[in-house]
Amino acid sequence: MTEVIRDLPRDDRPRERLFTHGPETLSNAELLAILLGSGLRGKNAIQLARELLGEGMSTLRQREPKHLFTLPGVGPAKAARIFAAFEMSRRMTSEEPEEPPPFVTTVLGSALVRQCGRHRQERLGIALLDSRHRIIKQRDIFVGTVNNTLVSTRDIIRATVVENAIAIVVYHNHPSGDPTPSQEDETFTTKLRDSLKLADIELVDHLVIGAHRYFSMKEKGLI
Repeated sequence: MTEVIRDLPRDDRPRERLFTHGPETLSNAELLAILLGSGLRGKNAIQLARELLGEGMSTLRQREPKHLFTLPGVGPAKAARIFAAFEMSRRMTSEEPEEPPPFVTTVLGSALVRQCGRHRQERLGIALLDSRHRIIKQRDIFVGTVNNTLVSTRDIIRATVVENAIAIVVYHNHPSGDPTPSQEDETFTTKLRDSLKLADIELVDHLVIGAHRYFSMKEKGLI
């Protein structure tokens, strides 16, 4: 009678060994057994994995997914996990860059509320965008006193040019927790928008961050 994995000594179970000793200590069959999750009647996951690897890892990788899931004990769910792992490995090896996330006001605004909505000091940062308004980088530019931040539009332009960004979203928090923009905020937004235009940089939005919500200058019509 074939012994199921849960009946093996703890140090012989692939999942427990991975957490105790690290994944590098596992054989190819044990790693594949973790992806399989289970075997079939009369054959545990490790034995099934050894059969699948009978002609080597490269041969298994070259199989068609639709052919693999027809094999006894595999099925579509297990086949999908195996080929997903192969594809992740291929992408890591080729170092394909991930697609930058698009700028979405609600997404960035909500994230910034969580990140800096309760900071005791006022700080100003920028999200740098490419020509398709995807976020290529996000960074703080200034950290000021509780009441104000000393901001230079020249420094914002310099940071944008260094990163080869086409457009930016500016954000700053109000330590009071109220994101309602002040007159100074509105004046600064207008000044920054006009300065950026001279450098062929688009100011997409200026978000004022409070403790529980944010305010979009674009939605107010200032941009």
